Amino acid sequence: MVGALADQVALVTGGSRGIGRAIVERLAEAGAKVVFTFRGNEIAAKQVAAELESHGGCVSAVQCDLSQPHAVKGLFEAVDRWLAERGLTGIDILINNAGVAATTPFAQVTEDDYDLMMAVNARSVFFMMQKAATRLNDGGRIVNVSSVSTTWPSDGVAVYAASKAAVEQVSRVAARELGNRQITVNTVAPGVTDTDLTRGLLGGEVLTEIGFITPLGRIGQPEDIAGAVMLLVGSDAGWITGQHLRVDGGLS
Repeated sequence: MVGALADQVALVTGGSRGIGRAIVERLAEAGAKVVFTFRGNEIAAKQVAAELESHGGCVSAVQCDLSQPHAVKGLFEAVDRWLAERGLTGIDILINNAGVAATTPFAQVTEDDYDLMMAVNARSVFFMMQKAATRLNDGGRIVNVSSVSTTWPSDGVAVYAASKAAVEQVSRVAARELGNRQITVNTVAPGVTDTDLTRGLLGGEVLTEIGFITPLGRIGQPEDIAGAVMLLVGSDAGWITGQHLRVDGGLS
């Protein structure tokens, strides 16, 4: 594929379904070489990679459970091998999309619940950025996926919202520390988006109701979020960093 991101290398976490898959597809269509992670469904991940490669893309899926303490280190070892096999040096784009969510009343959250959500949603993002910083080419792009829950919280999302708020704050600091290399760091905050995960958490009726109260009259689609990500990784976004972009149809 030849496009605006030709010759660039992108790493996307959580890329086998939902928002992550839409991001991987858009990056590949724009010509980027893409490595993406998946946690458990290898068949689905391999299907995504194979479909995009059949259309001329260069895409690879790597299994990685970001809830585990040393997962990020192992992932970058795999990415380094992938780059070396293709004669590539460094990456240009990092998208931290992988996350876990649950709706649990505040009083019922266990320590295990808290640790899991913080490990995947906050800790992994921090160390993904840290490890990526030594591999990102000057002028690279980092986009971290947050959530509208940080500004439009609802019952049962105390830990989830906290984990995403941590991502937003770390991103602002990273934008300052990496700015001298012209590396931009931004976050996008999806509103309620039509994915398997969201439907499992909220149910179809709730999604319909949220669509009614959203100014644009519908809930989001994965492609809506992917489109915002593409804006931030493009060549015209070199002067945009440390910013938080709500992609929620006006909900918040």
